[in-house]
Amino acid sequence: MTVDKANASTIAQVLTEALPYIRRFAGKTFVVKYGGNAMGDDDMIDSFARDIVLMKAVGMNPVVVHGGGPQIGKHLEKLGKKSEFIDGMRVTDAETMDVVEMMLGGLVNKAVVNAINQQGGRAVGLTGKDGGLIRAKKMTVPGGDIGQVGEVEAIDPRVVDHLEAGGFIPVIAPIGVGSAGEAYNINADLVAGKLASVLKAEKLMLLTNVSGLMDKQGRVLTGLTVAQVNALIADGTIYGGMLPKIACALDAVQSGVKSSVIIDGRLDHAVLLELFTNEGIGTLIRA
Repeated sequence: MTVDKANASTIAQVLTEALPYIRRFAGKTFVVKYGGNAMGDDDMIDSFARDIVLMKAVGMNPVVVHGGGPQIGKHLEKLGKKSEFIDGMRVTDAETMDVVEMMLGGLVNKAVVNAINQQGGRAVGLTGKDGGLIRAKKMTVPGGDIGQVGEVEAIDPRVVDHLEAGGFIPVIAPIGVGSAGEAYNINADLVAGKLASVLKAEKLMLLTNVSGLMDKQGRVLTGLTVAQVNALIADGTIYGGMLPKIACALDAVQSGVKSSVIIDGRLDHAVLLELFTNEGIGTLIRA
């Protein structure tokens, strides 16, 4: 079976458009945050996994950090435990922390690892406890005690460096460890941003369930500078649940990451469309 002329032309155009980006990004590290809301069904996970494997195959170094908030919430509901949030953070008592470790470090992490491996990649799952990767401390918020919710105190990237050098794809669950060995539940955007900074990544990619930053008319904004984003925060265009994600993206760019991008992970092959097309998708932020 041969490709008809119309399809052949389209395929050739796509491949030639991708070539300069493949050359530019070879050997560079990309931190990809895969949000729990972007995981959806098996087809969506498989599409994401193929993108990550292709990145590795053309010489790029993807590092995946995944969330899992919806999955944690569903499991807590099955156990008859109601989820409670203060200032957008899940209140994490000892019982909830057990569920967080089971879901993030176990079921969700291994589902992403398995999907990548099934597409021909060599993924290895980690939490922040492995190799002392993520040192954390307790987060405090004005609204009250949120339990074992942490913030990143330090990242030791040596285990990630060794995996990358060996041709593996690190898949990281956002669980940190305190000075006394206690576990902390950390926001995945925060972990991804800090990791991108430490690894001096080419790009931080935040996959979520929205198309990107919207202006007041509902149009996606892109090609923004840090100053422009700060102005959008000041005038109220960016507000609510998008603020923590934007803060991570800004922090990464201001810490040496060349760019951050917020894209809709529910879109088929969203990662490839952002990396290898002239237009890209979502909201790109540079210094």
